[in-house]
Amino acid sequence: MISNKKAAQIVGVLFILASVTAIIGLNLYNPILKNPDYLIQGSEHANQVILGALMELILVVSVIGTATTMFPFLRKYNETIALWHVCFRFLEGIIITVGVISVLSLLTLSREFVETGAQDISSFQASGILLKAIHDWTFMLGPLFMLGINTMMYSYIFYKSKLIPRFISILGMTGATMVFICALLVMFGVIQQISVIGGILALPVAANEMILAVWLIIKGFDESALASISTKK
Repeated sequence: MISNKKAAQIVGVLFILASVTAIIGLNLYNPILKNPDYLIQGSEHANQVILGALMELILVVSVIGTATTMFPFLRKYNETIALWHVCFRFLEGIIITVGVISVLSLLTLSREFVETGAQDISSFQASGILLKAIHDWTFMLGPLFMLGINTMMYSYIFYKSKLIPRFISILGMTGATMVFICALLVMFGVIQQISVIGGILALPVAANEMILAVWLIIKGFDESALASISTKK
């Protein structure tokens, strides 16, 4: 069995891995998602786009890994919320995966456009708009909407159980609330997800994940809190 310290370190590493791969993946998508000439640029930067997709698949594994590794600890305090957290993390991973599929489908569209030398660009553009829209919605629903729900659940249990310092849990619940509000504002078209306001609203939850990750890697879960929960059970 994995020791409590080792499990905490795994969770910390996975949090960092998720953040790093998410940032790298999004930047690698630039030729096909941000370039106006994406029907040509996507094909020309195919390997870069595929690498970006690989980064996001690593992200999916990481976010699910954090939930499954934390589950034995979270369930000691509240098994229902811990189980919800695992399920919602899997849902977050599925949403992100749909976004990856949309980008890879867009890459296929770009390759087909270049290889056939299509004269009717309008049909390709229409398909491209649809695939980009799918990615944009999954990019909002996964890293914002579902992230807010998931962060709130594990932060609440951490706050009640004192498995980690409460200032980290409070930052997590605050960040979860702000990123959820950000998701709603983006959903209703009030703000853009990639914007100054969007960045400000997402900053606390990003800071929470990094602080939590470092704490778990160095300190791990509070052993006295774990013993206390086990005694109550």
